[in-house]
Amino acid sequence: MSQSPEFGKVAVLLGGHSAEREVSLMSGNAVLAALQSQGVDAHAFDPAKRSLSELKTDGFERAFVALHGRGGEDGSLQGALQWMGIPYTGSGVMASAVSMDKWRTKLVWIAAGLPTPRFRILYADTNWDEVARELGLPIFVKPVHEGSSVGATKVTDASQLKAAWELAARYDSLVIAEEFVDGEELTAPFLGDKALPLVRIVAPGGNYDYQNKYFTDVVQYHCPSGLPAEQESALQAVILRAAQALGCRGWGRADLMLRDGKPYLLEMNTAPGMTGHSLVPMSARAAGMSFEQLCVNILELASLD
Repeated sequence: MSQSPEFGKVAVLLGGHSAEREVSLMSGNAVLAALQSQGVDAHAFDPAKRSLSELKTDGFERAFVALHGRGGEDGSLQGALQWMGIPYTGSGVMASAVSMDKWRTKLVWIAAGLPTPRFRILYADTNWDEVARELGLPIFVKPVHEGSSVGATKVTDASQLKAAWELAARYDSLVIAEEFVDGEELTAPFLGDKALPLVRIVAPGGNYDYQNKYFTDVVQYHCPSGLPAEQESALQAVILRAAQALGCRGWGRADLMLRDGKPYLLEMNTAPGMTGHSLVPMSARAAGMSFEQLCVNILELASLD
């Protein structure tokens, strides 16, 4: 692990303008405290309150991206940091943009021969009954470019599809309907070229929504996952292939479902949460890594495209 002086002055980018601002503030402040405790010259930087150009004028030499959602993990921030020549954590411009787009992520995975649930893009004139027949029920309806379950609905009857589309369309011009895969919910972070231990998620009624993710203690997390070692290794290999197909680097987290022994990739997170409820720190602990070590190791992998 690098010594902190080698990092220079570090900006922890947090907050921002997205619908996930509240979660980003929690993540960013946790990362900031962890880096400072390790002697890193780290400072909070909220792009909602300061111009990104100040990163250059104020002499920041590296950036830890703890922004979630649009403007933070969709490639736009990465492009600005790239242009200013400031190394940053996480994936580059292309991988960030594609991974933030649930539809195009699926298209890449399908082209790479990786498994993902069936889906449809929804429009105002969509035949809702036809979607229900094609995908079966329940169905998840989500904005294509949001994370943390923002604007997402689990639909159990075709009559609910229009309202679910209307809710998602408040957040995004593109809305996706995804086949519900009834099975075990798992997530697996990667750090560098290694996959960390799987986390198995058990939410009440299978409802792993925004509130349960960040603001309740009703969800059960199992890490170690309890899966046979051979199966866990196989799933970790799928995660790494999924990240590679999208061009991801540094660190990230892929979510998947496991049904009858077969994995179904849901989405890729290129700037995962780092809150008290977050899954990457949980997995890192199982691998013998403290939160502080994790943050320093992520920062060590900061680079330019």
